Amino acid sequence: MTKLYSIGEVLIDFIPQQKGAALKDVVSFERAPGGAPANVAAAVAKFGHRASMITKLGEDAFGDFLVEQLEQAGVETDKILRTKEANTSLAFVSLKENGERDFSFYRKPSADLLFTEGDVKADWFGEGDILHFCSVDLVDSPMKQAHKQAISLMTENGGLISFDPNVRLPLWDDPEECRRAIHEFLPKAHIVKISDEELEFITGISEIEDAISSLFTGDVQSVIYTKGAKGADLYVKEAKWESSGYKVDVQDTTGAGDAFIGGFLYKLLEAGANPDNLLEVLKEKQAEILQFANASGALTAAGKGAISALPEKKQVLNLINEYRKALS
Repeated sequence: MTKLYSIGEVLIDFIPQQKGAALKDVVSFERAPGGAPANVAAAVAKFGHRASMITKLGEDAFGDFLVEQLEQAGVETDKILRTKEANTSLAFVSLKENGERDFSFYRKPSADLLFTEGDVKADWFGEGDILHFCSVDLVDSPMKQAHKQAISLMTENGGLISFDPNVRLPLWDDPEECRRAIHEFLPKAHIVKISDEELEFITGISEIEDAISSLFTGDVQSVIYTKGAKGADLYVKEAKWESSGYKVDVQDTTGAGDAFIGGFLYKLLEAGANPDNLLEVLKEKQAEILQFANASGALTAAGKGAISALPEKKQVLNLINEYRKALS
């Protein structure tokens, strides 16, 4: 059975117990497992496909908690290393009334950034597997080099590469460093997910269609342009497919985008996608894939936290069916 591999940060999100307060005014927080790559792995595992996390955590209580939570979600944790050299990463979050977020990170450095190129093994990856990564761990560190090694080995073995920049500017000394790192890694991916909030920052282009066209560089075969509650558009070089979102009572958008791409990649794994047949799979199954991804993201936004709010596959299919019935 093929597998999703996520590489990058696993961290603790401290979620406020009240909405509408600035981070400095939040009185109490609730601990939740998070980190975008980990959220994606957990989504794929909960939906029923194999998923493995590649990272390093501190030998501390927070690291123990995160391993436990990933395992409960069904994620394989044998490629999570532990270290005493740094602590597990923490993120404190404040929530606006509409569920949008503000972040403050504690990781200079955190344990994940100490994962090295040598920690990545050549026999991990196989044909039909998918490697997913984001930009948070592309800061200048051993982990950045580990990303390059993992991408190279997955590509050599016939797997797909998925990249969600997931821009978090507070983690960068200079926004331009973040943009440069994203552009360095973009050509290495077959699939790129980008949000409406990130597109102009990453591309420097204000017109949406022109900006998306500029992302088709190197190995990029498809671009997913997400628009929050409004759904998502899927682009390949010669075609575009639009999809609408699902209306839910939004509690917390943390992890909603990760659940979306997790649902998307789950459907690709289910379809047996690889670099040679990706375009064929997308053309044939784009409606089904986008429906599943949109419903996954919507249901996650209706809960609190990221991994803790991820829906089961049955819940995703039920939401899709409810909307179909309402439209018929």
